[in-house]
Amino acid sequence: MNLANPSRLCRAAGVPHIQHVSNRRQFLTTAGAGFGALALDAMMAGSTLAESSAGRLHHPATAKSVIFLFMEGGPSQMDTFDRKPLLNELAGQGLPASFNAPITAMGEHGAPLLASQRKWTRYGQSGLETSDWFPSVAQHADDLAVIRSCYGEGINHAGGCNLMNTGSILGGRPSLGSWITYGLGSENEDLPAFVVMTDEKKPATNGVRSWGPGFLPATYQGTPVGNGPKGEVIANLSLPAGMSAERQLRKLQWIHQINAAHAATLPDVSSLDARIRSYELASRMQASAPEAVDLAGETAETRRLYGLDRKETKNYGEICLLARRLVERGVRFIQLYSGTGSGWDAHANIEANHTKYCGSVDVPIAGLLADLKRRGLLDQTLVVWGGEFGRTPMSEKGNGRDHNPTGFTMWMAGGGVRGGQTIGATDELGLHAIQDRAHVHDVHASILHLMGLDRLTLSYNHQGRLERPTVNEGAMIEKLVTG
Repeated sequence: MNLANPSRLCRAAGVPHIQHVSNRRQFLTTAGAGFGALALDAMMAGSTLAESSAGRLHHPATAKSVIFLFMEGGPSQMDTFDRKPLLNELAGQGLPASFNAPITAMGEHGAPLLASQRKWTRYGQSGLETSDWFPSVAQHADDLAVIRSCYGEGINHAGGCNLMNTGSILGGRPSLGSWITYGLGSENEDLPAFVVMTDEKKPATNGVRSWGPGFLPATYQGTPVGNGPKGEVIANLSLPAGMSAERQLRKLQWIHQINAAHAATLPDVSSLDARIRSYELASRMQASAPEAVDLAGETAETRRLYGLDRKETKNYGEICLLARRLVERGVRFIQLYSGTGSGWDAHANIEANHTKYCGSVDVPIAGLLADLKRRGLLDQTLVVWGGEFGRTPMSEKGNGRDHNPTGFTMWMAGGGVRGGQTIGATDELGLHAIQDRAHVHDVHASILHLMGLDRLTLSYNHQGRLERPTVNEGAMIEKLVTG
């Protein structure tokens, strides 16, 4: 018997007697002093593995896991992966009348164009042009599919982060990671299927809503890992002071008995099932998670590869390395936040801001791509890079850039994506997406497609209405795989 799962122990011991048996859960819980529930529990424990089988796929998948590198605050596209020579030629002048002036978050109208200070180099056989803010990532140019024509409606951080994470500028919908774990389940019943990690001990924009389950059952929400309040990698995983394992087991048995008895009378309330499963997962994690997040066994060479030997790259390097370890163990969706709390938001002094944040992620991201590739994991792991929007070519406060959701850059690598290419284009100043325009819904539809999920077929009946992850919009960006 699995001693790491207290629910099985307490079911074997028998749960509180339930007088009225009106459904299978009640029958299995009460029959034979609870031994019928053992069979149910075994089937439920295996269901998460069964959900990851090809039988749940809508079409053949090219990716098994997603690592979403989220640059919170909005990186500047014309200073990183989308060079605009005309911007420097017209620097100091106003936006030409031929360009539609956008509505900006800060509303600084008539500001002159701001030149990019970057030096640009072509890399790889593809000749992908990349700025000197990402020299290490650029070494993987032939693995990158750079989408230069992304756009959305999120003009501020709250709306932009909601859109990029949930498909809507309004709060309340499930996050993309929740949809994917709902659709595919987990490949490892001892670890969360959806994990979120941040590089700083700051709250993310919108907090837990960015990785929340919305109207999906609560069991599909993201699990924060790293930067725990007491310095632990996973918060509350260790036993509290004075709590023995035996005492905790008795406590969990009693909690489970109460929850199971109450849930039996309310079979349609998913939050109760989610709570029971969360206790069971937490118990299993106490046995398996410490090993999964322990970096002590990593070689000195691997640690250097991720930048763990440098102060400026250590934080993001650690969570990138943890992401690789979790992918190896079957975690389905991992989101890694850089600049938690809108750190990339360069309204002023973009040179200092982006020098800091690009410098903190360049080596770790390159290390992640290299490590996944040499371990044979990149082909089955989709790596996505981007923020909630880009920046304007016009200046703000003399030396910064405002929010720009009308045209910005993201890139993908691995997971069946054809690298060494650019997709779409913005206008000559990098302001508006004009060619092969890719809405955030298209980005989400593409991620789902590569994971074997169709954005229209994947649905959830919420209050009598079928809800879908891309709000019935968006389409696969075919050039990601066809080139």
